Amino acid sequence: MGDLSVLHLPSGPTAAVAKLHPVVLFNISDAYIRRNEGQERVIGTLLGTVSSDGTVEIKNSYAVPHKETSDEVAVDIDFHQRMFDLHHQVNPKEAIVGWYSTGAGVSVSDALIQDFYSREANNAILLTVDTAFTTEKLKLKAFVSTPVQLGDRQLAAQFHEIQLDLRLVEAERVGFEVLKETQTDRLPNEIEGLEATVERLRGMVDTVAQYVNKVVDGKIPADNTIGRYLADTVAVVPRINPESFDSLFNDSVQDMLLVLYLANLTRTQLALAEKLNTASAPV
Repeated sequence: MGDLSVLHLPSGPTAAVAKLHPVVLFNISDAYIRRNEGQERVIGTLLGTVSSDGTVEIKNSYAVPHKETSDEVAVDIDFHQRMFDLHHQVNPKEAIVGWYSTGAGVSVSDALIQDFYSREANNAILLTVDTAFTTEKLKLKAFVSTPVQLGDRQLAAQFHEIQLDLRLVEAERVGFEVLKETQTDRLPNEIEGLEATVERLRGMVDTVAQYVNKVVDGKIPADNTIGRYLADTVAVVPRINPESFDSLFNDSVQDMLLVLYLANLTRTQLALAEKLNTASAPV
């Protein structure tokens, strides 16, 4: 039978980790909310950069129209290409790194879409976002694929899950905490977001303090790597007495409240001016 009798199995993924920016999650959630009636899921293109060690940083995305049945799937390639050209004009450093799909996992038709994006990017990534909240939490997974071949014939694509890290700053973390829940009554305001951040920081400090106390008491062995990391972290923090810190913190809060007050006052004045102009306009 020759070479056709040899089944080549994939050895594993070649991408070590994918780093995801939260703006991609908001884009995917918005596309899912705006999907056509009767459409079960949405798919789209992932844009980003690839480092020399193979780490993929996913920075942006856009939805791509598609039609899917039990037998086949059709992707609007022309729309995909036009959107990529527009994004490339704005961000020429961002390239296609893969695609996303809303759903709890990999489906049968994903191999066909993966094959298309594998021609667009080396080692294309599939990002799945569980927008149905099947586990009552926002579940994210990233995959790469390797071909399963019988001789020279490619039979299928085997998906391997890879490490997925979220790159969040504190301002984005507040929004992500709201997004990952199944439902929420309202979005937190600036003060509530600041309070949540301080509480999270306080919890981290308590965890570190408990660890240090256990090491000092001899309950757990010391780790030199953790010790050096804590020492570097403490060295970065400027030395300041509690009274000065309270003064700086209160001044910052007052500045933020002043900006909020001025913004609300400006919004009210614009609304009144619009009402007055409408009332004085000739019929």
